[in-house]
Amino acid sequence: MKPVVGMVVSNKMQKSVVVAVDRLFHHKLYNRYVKRTSKFMAHDEQNTCNIGDRVRLDPSRPLSKRKHWIVAEILKKARIYVPPSSLGKDVSSQPVDDSSAKA
Repeated sequence: MKPVVGMVVSNKMQKSVVVAVDRLFHHKLYNRYVKRTSKFMAHDEQNTCNIGDRVRLDPSRPLSKRKHWIVAEILKKARIYVPPSSLGKDVSSQPVDDSSAKA
């Protein structure tokens, strides 16, 4: 087997990830290229992979029933959305001005 490149689709396990690998092949009857996706379980020793990362997998000896690959390197880290902070302004901490309510 040769090394494959794919996208991490699940990292909910300890030291394991699921990687989706796409491949194109030529369909002789329809004369078109067809895309197929295979999902492989891979060993991630340091738990560094996140969903959306592009990784390279190397084949290894069987590590479990479905794990036969090891994450060799992370080629591209996924951009993770971080919500903007409230810039230190908290609505509950602002003083209430009652003088404008009486007028």
